[in-house]
Amino acid sequence: MHDVIAPVTGYRSDVAADLLSGFSTVRLSGAGAEVFGRIRGNGPPLLLLHGYPQTHVAWCHIADALSHRFTVVVVDLRGYGGSGAPPIDGDASAYSKRAMAADLTAAMAELGFHRFRIAGHDRGARVAYRLAIDAPDRVERLAVLSVLPTYAMWRKLTDPNYAMKAFRWFMLAQPAPLPQNLIAAMGVPYLHHTLASWTKAYSLQPFSEAALRAYEHAFTTGSYIAASCADYRAGWTIDRHHDDDDLRHGRTIACPTLVLWGRSEFPDEAEMLSAWHEIAPVAAGQALDCGHFLMEERPEETTAILSGFFG
Repeated sequence: MHDVIAPVTGYRSDVAADLLSGFSTVRLSGAGAEVFGRIRGNGPPLLLLHGYPQTHVAWCHIADALSHRFTVVVVDLRGYGGSGAPPIDGDASAYSKRAMAADLTAAMAELGFHRFRIAGHDRGARVAYRLAIDAPDRVERLAVLSVLPTYAMWRKLTDPNYAMKAFRWFMLAQPAPLPQNLIAAMGVPYLHHTLASWTKAYSLQPFSEAALRAYEHAFTTGSYIAASCADYRAGWTIDRHHDDDDLRHGRTIACPTLVLWGRSEFPDEAEMLSAWHEIAPVAAGQALDCGHFLMEERPEETTAILSGFFG
């Protein structure tokens, strides 16, 4: 637990409300940070986690369709959107994927869900697979979207050419407050560049005007930038050690695991699946014809695959 749970100052949840109409808003205690989310549906519980530099709005194109079969719980990770932002410690352990996963285990239990399905995109995928390792009795099925596991990502970053493209892993992990101050100086242009450059078409076209405004509002509000840098910093200082410890002791993900990614981002299918098989031996998956943002670049296809896997 942390001494202070700070709200995200100035964040207005109503900015994104119309994007998930019909969903009820929930604020849950978490395990050190309040968890902001939305919920709808009556079927088996399905937790959806977003990535960087987004919020729960990333699921707005597919959450409604999934809610016809599942009780969909879509949340903001700690420090993002409307969720609480604990103070940032030196090694950013407050933003480790283990800490974030503990928030979500507690939040789902508060809703009455002690076992659930979970899908995570980008940073949310890292939280999702950490939760599946740390609390295997809680996770029935796991889907990870658009990521290599953290341990495999650091191996890949030893390639200078790839490291140049994935520079945020190094830039955002620099000691505070340098990276957040640099980004905050041009927050919206930086956000737009990040979103566009990770799509297949290098364009903002996949993002609706309403979703883009919601991302802008969250990204430039309160502690979001500092917290997201801490999230990346934890990837260097603590998350990779948690992964290495799992690999060393043979801890793996036992539940059915689905891996989805965009072919233009990760063209090597063998590389992707072999990396995941180290920690999720039963993982299977496929590439879609898109970039990083599957839910917004290929919403119908992503919905169908997830619905089939979780159903």
